[in-house]
Amino acid sequence: MYLIREVMYCKPGKVRPMVEKFLAMSKLGEKVGMPRMRVMTDFCAEQYWTVVAEMEVPSVQAFEEMMSKPQGSAKDLKKIEEVMEGYHDLVDHGKREIYKVEG
Repeated sequence: MYLIREVMYCKPGKVRPMVEKFLAMSKLGEKVGMPRMRVMTDFCAEQYWTVVAEMEVPSVQAFEEMMSKPQGSAKDLKKIEEVMEGYHDLVDHGKREIYKVEG
């Protein structure tokens, strides 16, 4: 099992809109076979205005396939695209972390 963490460092005042996008994407993503995401905001972090979305996947290959060939109807995939539209305007920069779950 692997833990995928999407770490977004938002622009000031843009955390809530980013959280709303991730929560909506998680809900829609579950409909198309994506794992449920856990969305977190910083209480005390390396940097202010941090949003983290994480999900567990069985393998890195499964994650790659999920990202390159999303499942679901064209309508559902279009909704996900619409939800995430403009997220670059909310984010200063970000990173992806991948961890192997050991126990």
